[in-house]
Amino acid sequence: MSNAQNLRNILQRIDGAGYKAYKDIKGSYQFDDFSLICDRIQGDPFASPSKLRVKIPQAIAKFPTQLYKNKSREIALRDYITREFATVASNLSTRRGTGKSGLIAIASCGQEVLERTSVLIDDEYVEIRFVVGLPARGRRVLGRQATAMLCEDIPDIVSALLYDALDKDALQQQVETVEDADYIREQLPSNNLVAFVPNSAILPRRSGVDFRPLTETAIPFKSPPDLEVEFNCPNRGIIKGMGIPQGITLIVGGGYHGKSTLLKAIELGVYNQIPGDGRELVVTNPNAVKIRAEDGRSVTGVDISPFINLLPGNRTTNNFSTTNASGSTSQAANIIEALEANAKLLLIDEDTSATNFTIRDRRMQMLIVKEKEPITPFIDKVKQLYNDYGVSTILVMGGSGDYFEVADTVIAMDSYLPHNATTKAKAIAKDYPTERQAEGGTHFGTITPRIPVANSIDPSTDKRDVKTKVRDLDTIIFGKEDIELNAVEQLVDNGQLKAIAAAMIYCKQNYLQQPLTISQILNLIDKDIATKGLDIINEYPSGELAFFRSFELAAAINRLRSLEVKQKFK
Repeated sequence: MSNAQNLRNILQRIDGAGYKAYKDIKGSYQFDDFSLICDRIQGDPFASPSKLRVKIPQAIAKFPTQLYKNKSREIALRDYITREFATVASNLSTRRGTGKSGLIAIASCGQEVLERTSVLIDDEYVEIRFVVGLPARGRRVLGRQATAMLCEDIPDIVSALLYDALDKDALQQQVETVEDADYIREQLPSNNLVAFVPNSAILPRRSGVDFRPLTETAIPFKSPPDLEVEFNCPNRGIIKGMGIPQGITLIVGGGYHGKSTLLKAIELGVYNQIPGDGRELVVTNPNAVKIRAEDGRSVTGVDISPFINLLPGNRTTNNFSTTNASGSTSQAANIIEALEANAKLLLIDEDTSATNFTIRDRRMQMLIVKEKEPITPFIDKVKQLYNDYGVSTILVMGGSGDYFEVADTVIAMDSYLPHNATTKAKAIAKDYPTERQAEGGTHFGTITPRIPVANSIDPSTDKRDVKTKVRDLDTIIFGKEDIELNAVEQLVDNGQLKAIAAAMIYCKQNYLQQPLTISQILNLIDKDIATKGLDIINEYPSGELAFFRSFELAAAINRLRSLEVKQKFK
């Protein structure tokens, strides 16, 4: 390993040379308090920034072991350091030439506390991974500016991230908040719950693009007395709030009274949130999946017969494929694919659902007889889904009372406050029967496993063996294809898409040569990541990856238009 002076000497030597001369700094350099590793050097000032790491010995960093003694605390600590790095680096980063010159950055974080590869920590080291835009004028090396960045700015950032330099109270609060949220989430099954919303939570957001809490006019959440439960958390002690039971739950109420806001909080309760978010102790079963209609998506070899069957011309739907699914067909496929990935809670909002998939009322049943309607609406399958597979459902429903008869719990939102309306809804259902005929039979139906064909998942192009790229939260460019994920609403971070793209390549390299079902593949990848970390899916150290769930990985695979599958019949 070279020392810091060697790095200075190289940068002075290549000052004014062509940009590719920066390749000479690749390697490791020992500074007084840390080592700097230059893993990948960009070949052009307009290319992706260079990837660097620092490794700080714990003898210098001095983070107490109690801050990372379990997985919850460790992830919270790593997230906190990532955010602090971003703040300090943004203050130091200045434009130092053309392209990305002068940039010092780390993975960006939203409201969620996610496991990331940006910071790693153990008893020996703290490792921080980040990117640097090495400075240039045109395509000529600016050696003096690079020296200032790497030999002055980076040490300043490192100094600001040592434990003694941080806000210890804020760090402790984040660690304890995340640990408490994980504790409550773990307690949900034993309490027969699928979600928990604490009293005093602030659920509304500032806008559709600003996910920070609405602070001035927001009404704090308050549980109905007969739905209130309590948990004794490891750090803050007793906390009370609304527990949503297993089974079928309706969220009803007038427009703009908080129905979808509540569902959105529950939807994101599969992740932990930073302190001050307002939803930091809203927790949901980690196997919850948001389901919506998705016109135009491709569907490959999915058995959607529980919902859609006997198409005109006697076409079957046991092995259904289309390149342009309708709203109802896509919603049916989304549910079956979620069940294939072992979902235990479905989240559905009527605003993003296909009407003919959600309900078929008595009048329509009389006009169009069942023999002429291939769609079995969700109302006739939701109870069977719970009885046969133990899968609960939470639905936002403002336009149809037909679901009163199948609901186990009805929560009415009034000015953002919930009320238990179950008894009243059941009385209304009894006094005003719809007389609609159930159309779903006595059982939900079969969930048929699928085996992906290896050659159909191909990240190559005509020029490259592997090409992946991510655009915002919408698209993974995978080889020659664009995988559109804008309707997968539980993706919250760009790093998740990058990790999913890497996982798809890892899947192809390690598991697609065997006759494994999609569910088996997802379980194996989950196990590999759980035992070896997110780095296992990438060929080189990267600070850009963020935790993803198997459901979002499955969503990306299922939306790959080149996908081919074989069904595995039991």
